[in-house]
Amino acid sequence: MDKASWIEASLVVTPEQAEAVAEVIGRFTREGVVIEQAALPDNREEQNLLEDHVRVYGYFFEDHSVEQRKQSLEEALWHLGQIQPLPPVEYRRIQQENWMAAWKDQYKPLQIGKRMMIIPAWVENKYPDKLPILINPGMAFGTGTHPTTQLCLEFLEDYLKPGQIVFDIGCGSGILSIGAIRLGAERVIAVDIDSASVASTQENYALNKLDTPIEVAQGSSDLIQEGHFGLLQAPVVVANILASVICNLIEDGLTDLVEPGGLLILSGILDHQADSILNKAAEYGMSLVEKRGIEDWVSLCLRKDTK
Repeated sequence: MDKASWIEASLVVTPEQAEAVAEVIGRFTREGVVIEQAALPDNREEQNLLEDHVRVYGYFFEDHSVEQRKQSLEEALWHLGQIQPLPPVEYRRIQQENWMAAWKDQYKPLQIGKRMMIIPAWVENKYPDKLPILINPGMAFGTGTHPTTQLCLEFLEDYLKPGQIVFDIGCGSGILSIGAIRLGAERVIAVDIDSASVASTQENYALNKLDTPIEVAQGSSDLIQEGHFGLLQAPVVVANILASVICNLIEDGLTDLVEPGGLLILSGILDHQADSILNKAAEYGMSLVEKRGIEDWVSLCLRKDTK
């Protein structure tokens, strides 16, 4: 190869499949995962078939491991497809400069809620009246464009009180942790099982030049439960992950991280999955404060009983 190249792996799926497919792709394409509305073809019949679909993209560097990555990705998607059929993955080779240009073309400043503005790292901040969240979108899952992230940030804006502590479970790019600090959090503890996400959170934190540190480590909620950070509970806990993972985390003690009377903000949930999450959370002393939705996605704000 004369120039550095990337491989784009993508497939068109239903919104219900998108998060699970993105999670699988993310295992093998650590350099970036995107979910966006599928481009509609000119043919009306094909448009009707695809209008409710999204395309999931993953990117990985073209090196000696590329064929092994493709094989591993296809095997994992095959297993996922046994639950609900999936189309074959499509590959496209992209020169590095074209890949970076594509990212920059796709991501523009985006206002979230009343006070926050997500700004790509290469764009000048022209919004002095907003709380800026600078993000390098090419590094990890969590760019702010997906409804699940937007809903979490809006809940943080409305419910987080200055001076509170926040736990961010599954921090991804660190966008929620950074948003929490911008909104006045006194301390933020962030964990993610993916080492690339930990690195991404650290890099995005540095981009934002914040005074309040983000304490980030590779692991899950159990890392906090085991006392790794010297703090076992917080008034605000946020988890923007898959619904199935949220259920498992609740059974493994996620709600124990919320102090009595504190809030648990959950996202990454499709509308039809909300009741099962609410029922599971209720078993562990959580009650619904508010439910919000964008398109097929919902986010839940729950309060822990004070008993």
